[in-house]
Amino acid sequence: MAKRGGFPGGMPGNMNNMLKQAQRMQRQMEEQQKELEEKEFTGTAGGGAVSITISGKKTVTKVEIDPDACDPEDVETLQDLVMLAFNDAVSKADTAGEELMGRFSGGFGLGGF
Repeated sequence: MAKRGGFPGGMPGNMNNMLKQAQRMQRQMEEQQKELEEKEFTGTAGGGAVSITISGKKTVTKVEIDPDACDPEDVETLQDLVMLAFNDAVSKADTAGEELMGRFSGGFGLGGF
């Protein structure tokens, strides 16, 4: 009569199922990460006077500046608006990434890891 709980001849059923589940979750995570990288996030500042769009990889894909925001006597304000719009777009991309990771880490009970 063979003892139960040993590893002779292969992995126990539960361990094998956990491994398959982990591999499936890894594939899903990679797919979601790719989708995130292909998304675009737009940040705005100055009531829409400046908008910057970035990809999920955080590269700038589009910059729009309202001509009324271009005051040659006050370039610093325009610079600030560009910076704020960029930071807003990055914040949105980061939030989307955190939400994505939260969905997957919750499946393993990693407490947000």
